[in-house]
Amino acid sequence: VEYVIRERLRLHGSILSYHSVYFTILLLIYAAVIIGNSLIVLVTVLDLSLHSPMYFFLRNLSFLEICYISATLPKMLVCFLTGDVRISFLGCAAQLYFLVFLGSTECLLLAAMAYDRYVAICDPLRYSLVMNGGFCVRLVVGSWMVAIPIQMGQTYQVFTLPFCASHHLHHFFCDVPPLLELACADTFWSRVTLNTIILLFAIFPFFMIVVSYVRIIGTVLKMHSAPGRHKAFSTCSSHLIVLTLFYGSASVVYCKHHSSDSADTDKYLALFYTILTPMFNPVIYGMRNRELRIALRKLLWRK
Repeated sequence: VEYVIRERLRLHGSILSYHSVYFTILLLIYAAVIIGNSLIVLVTVLDLSLHSPMYFFLRNLSFLEICYISATLPKMLVCFLTGDVRISFLGCAAQLYFLVFLGSTECLLLAAMAYDRYVAICDPLRYSLVMNGGFCVRLVVGSWMVAIPIQMGQTYQVFTLPFCASHHLHHFFCDVPPLLELACADTFWSRVTLNTIILLFAIFPFFMIVVSYVRIIGTVLKMHSAPGRHKAFSTCSSHLIVLTLFYGSASVVYCKHHSSDSADTDKYLALFYTILTPMFNPVIYGMRNRELRIALRKLLWRK
């Protein structure tokens, strides 16, 4: 399958004149994601004061973001560096699998983080009992493992379709909606599978997140202490911002009707939740989390 990086660039002359600029921008973004999220992983492992469920989930989210952006961005960097915008059939299948698998895992992990905040704020006396080490590990392992066989099945279903028409995928990387547009067979059951997976791994976790935060907001508003309300909201604000960025862009791409007129919009929205959200993650948590900033300063000062 051959996919085109940006058709409209060819209207402005040679696409090679843009390669160095876009390659440099994407390389800097990739480096920022790797460094920023690796620092969060390192700090939350080395600092004993951050060995709590909240930072355990954050550590896993940061590691996931590194994997998530690595599913698509390295191939895009190669395309801009060499000017070759082709990808092999197996390479496209592998890219699609890791993209949807890691995306599903992120939805489940964000839901687990929301549940952690719910227990911490709404049931603080039982927090250490409920969110014990074994339960947290099971939540994280379950988030990583449950999507593996299901997304393997979806990837197999998509790539057993006949692609007998154009092999130009009008997208930055291999994703389910643009691949279904290329198929010259009936894609009804493939779309049913896609919508079912969206329901299980995106809508249901999002519903659980909404329920958790409705309960959290109700509990916080009943607090008589203004500092207590501020602390409770500050511990949730970073998570809410990451949720909004990830779900806001991904829902538009996966939950709306796709057409040739919306292809460009979909491409850029897909870049947002696959590249920019992992880049913003360490910035959001680092800027809004005082404990994390202090631990990072101690680590850098010691080094």
